[in-house]
Amino acid sequence: MKVILTERVPSLGNVGEIVNVSQGYARNYLIPQKVAVVADKAHQKTLENQQRVLAKKVEDAQKDALELKGKLDGLKLELIKKVGANGKLFGSVTTVELSKVLAEKGLDVERKMMTLKNPIKSIGEYDVDVKVFSNVHANFSVSVIMDPEQAKELKEKELEAKKAKAEKAKNDAKAENKEDVSEESLTEEQMLKKKADEILRS
Repeated sequence: MKVILTERVPSLGNVGEIVNVSQGYARNYLIPQKVAVVADKAHQKTLENQQRVLAKKVEDAQKDALELKGKLDGLKLELIKKVGANGKLFGSVTTVELSKVLAEKGLDVERKMMTLKNPIKSIGEYDVDVKVFSNVHANFSVSVIMDPEQAKELKEKELEAKKAKAEKAKNDAKAENKEDVSEESLTEEQMLKKKADEILRS
């Protein structure tokens, strides 16, 4: 069933938009709440009477949309996340989360209004497109960075691993030297005996 929205209805549409809804939703909620009227010839007069009121509402809603666009364009959100060793996030950043972050900044942007150009699954920079109104779009960016505490821990672990590797190389070199020295100190007879033992063992 087609209806024209006379008020902005979250997750459905803006003022003046024609939307398809179920008959039950229209008759039990939208029409009684006076947020929509049926979009058919039988209701043409009602629609005509409401055109001026509707036009004013659309104009006001458009003004609000342009104001919101002004606040969103160029905005940069910074999200601090824990990540795996490969730089991937544990899960992904969704439009639901972005909607909550924007709400904390006093910006009312429904998740349905946002489109992610690329899924946010790892650290980096991302662009988000927002359909603020039927013909008004805004853009903001999201910067996902590693939790500084986690970055510190990873750096410490990396340094420890390098230190352990260097220590092992040093010990291996010492052991090799010791073996070379001990072989040099053997008499010719002892060397022959050692080689004979090695041949017998193989």
